[in-house]
Amino acid sequence: MKSTTRGTIAAVLTAVAAAAGAAATPAAALGSVPVPVPLGGAESALGMELPKLGGEVPVPMPGTPEGPRYVEGRLIPERVLPQLPVHGGLPGAELRAPLPHILGDGFDHLGVSVPASDLRTMAPGLALDAPLTPPNPHNFGLPDLKAPQLGVLAPVLQTVPGADLVTGAGL
Repeated sequence: MKSTTRGTIAAVLTAVAAAAGAAATPAAALGSVPVPVPLGGAESALGMELPKLGGEVPVPMPGTPEGPRYVEGRLIPERVLPQLPVHGGLPGAELRAPLPHILGDGFDHLGVSVPASDLRTMAPGLALDAPLTPPNPHNFGLPDLKAPQLGVLAPVLQTVPGADLVTGAGL
């Protein structure tokens, strides 16, 4: 293989990798928005160390609902009102605070970190069936009567939250 061919292939692969990296970065950046709490001015005005506080607010992203499912023997699709998936997260928080040497000399700071965790939800849905059957060939093509059906599809929540508690010198 010529060096120009290898160079061209390397340039194409580099461009594809850069495009894939650029496409993945905004999606990861939209997961949560950091929210700092500025206490630096109060800390210098009071002449003492204040807690450092910050948080993360998730950005919910709606998903695509499943389409209607047609089932044999029903006049109306299986899910009249489909469940809408929403992906987001639980808010996170981070706190670093000074301790007045209660636990000894090596423990003068306390840190609590609750990272933003993924949250997957499904909105409630509705299932409905008409009180008629499909046309019956044994009844001259007329539908038969049956009991109407109505069902509510329960909402779904999936998450795994976590937290860290740390003590130490000068966190």
